[in-house]
Amino acid sequence: MNGKLWSRMIRTQARTRLDHPDPDLRGRVYPIPFPEVWGAVGSEASTRPGWSITGTDPRAGTLRAEVRTRKLKHTHDVRVEMSLDENGFTRVDVESSSRKGFADLGANARRIRRFLDALDSRLLED
Repeated sequence: MNGKLWSRMIRTQARTRLDHPDPDLRGRVYPIPFPEVWGAVGSEASTRPGWSITGTDPRAGTLRAEVRTRKLKHTHDVRVEMSLDENGFTRVDVESSSRKGFADLGANARRIRRFLDALDSRLLED
């Protein structure tokens, strides 16, 4: 098995960042007011299967959730962070991590991609 593929499979955490090699994991920047994006993040997180919101801090722009997988019943932690970028646009970054185990087989990255795709649909496809 190729080393890059193996290293992606054995990770137990994924997070967005500006310079991520995977364009789907670079977070999102929306030219939409912070309160509107905050509402969409909360709505999307509360309707995702297996997700349970464990904490929010609108002033800090953070939402925390636990995600319980259907098959193995493992628990993962998700943290959504929002901020304003240098242009005043709303930036959304996401981190997903496994609580136990040595490999997530890409599940955390897929969870982030699906969440951000759904958020895009809520905010951009009206």
